[in-house]
Amino acid sequence: MGKGVIQKKPKPNELTVFITSRESQCDECGENLGKGAWITLQGSDRKAACLSCADLDHLVFLPSGDMALTRRSRKYSKLAAVVVKWSRTRKCYERQGLLVENEAVERADIECKADAKQRELRRAQAAVRRAELDEEYIDRFTAQVRELYPGCPAGRDKVVAEHACRKYSGRVGRSAAAKELDGNAVRLAVIAHIRHQETDYDELLFKGLDRGEARERVRRRVDDILDKWQAAGS
Repeated sequence: MGKGVIQKKPKPNELTVFITSRESQCDECGENLGKGAWITLQGSDRKAACLSCADLDHLVFLPSGDMALTRRSRKYSKLAAVVVKWSRTRKCYERQGLLVENEAVERADIECKADAKQRELRRAQAAVRRAELDEEYIDRFTAQVRELYPGCPAGRDKVVAEHACRKYSGRVGRSAAAKELDGNAVRLAVIAHIRHQETDYDELLFKGLDRGEARERVRRRVDDILDKWQAAGS
């Protein structure tokens, strides 16, 4: 979670450090900590303890914001604590970051730098995918595939819908008929999926076969699977 993401209250078994918004004093050493102090609440009576008394003063603060660095640092740190601060506006605690061992951050940083390009590529691909997909429309298209072809393997109905309904693609799922969830448009989308995923159609094209001839060669296989998926609900 990024800095400022709402966390209604710290989890029961989670080691938590609170940034105070009022004058505070450590109940163990008696030190006057002032405002904005970092404390833990100890025992059933929830007495305040400064980081030194809580044996957390050797940890370093890792602000929220870099999810990969945070996740890996927490993985490698034998001891970690979530840092939260009360928001008067939102009336809840907001997560600020983690306290973790310095060695864990260094190890995590090395790993993050090593695969930064791959993670950036995945983020870019995910962003493109979100931009291309209309989730509500895809959900309705998926439901229609499931209704008309109940024998379609689990999860494949969503694959059919996502492939057919991508924006800017000109695919069958973007047609006016498809948007009305017309049965024939859905059928064409299912046929296209079967052709590519259940036959050697793509291999025939790769070998240079004309598209029309390639489709004719796989037509019987496509029809058999289509009938099977459709008849499962009969």
